[in-house]
Amino acid sequence: MRAAPPDTWIAIVGCGFVADYYMATLAHYPWLRVAGVFDRDAERLQIFCRHYQLSAYVDFDALLADSRTSIVVNLTNPRAHYDVSRRCLDAGKNVYSEKPLAMEYARADELVRLAEGRGLQISSAPCSLLANAAQTLWCAVRERVVGDIRLVYAELDDGMVHRMPYKKWVSASGAPWPYKDEFEVGCTLEHAGYYLGWLIAMFGPVERVTASAECLLPDKLTAPPLQPATTPDFSVGILKFESGVVARLTSSIVAPHNHALQVVGECGVLEVNDCWFNDAKVRVRKLVTLRRKTFLSPLALRYKVAGAPRASAVNTGGARMDFAAGPAELALSIIEGRASRLSSRFSLHVNEVALALQNVRGEYLTRSRFDPVVPVAWSLGGKAR
Repeated sequence: MRAAPPDTWIAIVGCGFVADYYMATLAHYPWLRVAGVFDRDAERLQIFCRHYQLSAYVDFDALLADSRTSIVVNLTNPRAHYDVSRRCLDAGKNVYSEKPLAMEYARADELVRLAEGRGLQISSAPCSLLANAAQTLWCAVRERVVGDIRLVYAELDDGMVHRMPYKKWVSASGAPWPYKDEFEVGCTLEHAGYYLGWLIAMFGPVERVTASAECLLPDKLTAPPLQPATTPDFSVGILKFESGVVARLTSSIVAPHNHALQVVGECGVLEVNDCWFNDAKVRVRKLVTLRRKTFLSPLALRYKVAGAPRASAVNTGGARMDFAAGPAELALSIIEGRASRLSSRFSLHVNEVALALQNVRGEYLTRSRFDPVVPVAWSLGGKAR
């Protein structure tokens, strides 16, 4: 049995809705210790710390001055990510940030350069690339189960959120879902990274983005008014990868819920129902020829990888993801003296493509590049069953 890693102390800044997801899965990594938490909302900080029996920092400066911690987990509002992460890097801390790294590419690039200049790492969510579903799919791609991959269809439509009782959604510790921030930041920046992380790791850098995005429901919230009110709630993009693969990715909070992924090869299709489920099944449909007709088999075989770990996930109702796997991967990379699989440059590229999908009307050529991502050790081979 592999020995447990040495204890690593982390600090958390931001204890809103998403912080509960991290706490729900942190128990999977008992060697990952929380030294303390800070939030600018004193009441929310007190409630969160009482709920999880954690220590609160008196202010952000106290968090940055804590010599025990090597990693800060940045769970603040996306529009605060740059400022918070920059202060952490300036203080000599490695950073794991919720998505995106920053709201503008230049600022995300600045964070990465700052981290590199100081010998630090900054990683960004989502970490679902590390999960069983993504790694199993990646193994099937490498093994050419359906031949060379030509095309990918990825959907991240979350249903008609504006018609849902979202004002009643609360986390385990009682934090409300930040619907105003979600609408203002936009579903593309919030969610496109889930499939972008998978596809960019598997097929390499995106060379060109052709995108269109619209705000279909500018009046979805009138009190308080959205600022801005025109952030896209629908986007669609065509991604041309340097490897030659082409993908279509949609994101919306208007269309019916659909998180399906289809990876189209020369002799069949790989399918995943939802990237938000760590243990989502990977299925294979092969092309079949009968007489003069060729078609996809109606029988989908499950593709498995021998030695895949039991999924570590939390069921929040809408997702079953191991959120703490991201900070754990960053901590392990520091312990082992390597780059995180969710490396600074990889995270920057995901951020750049997501920004292009939300903000570009037309064609965009990417600037960032990254070293190839290394699959997790157990995903060495599999078979359809």
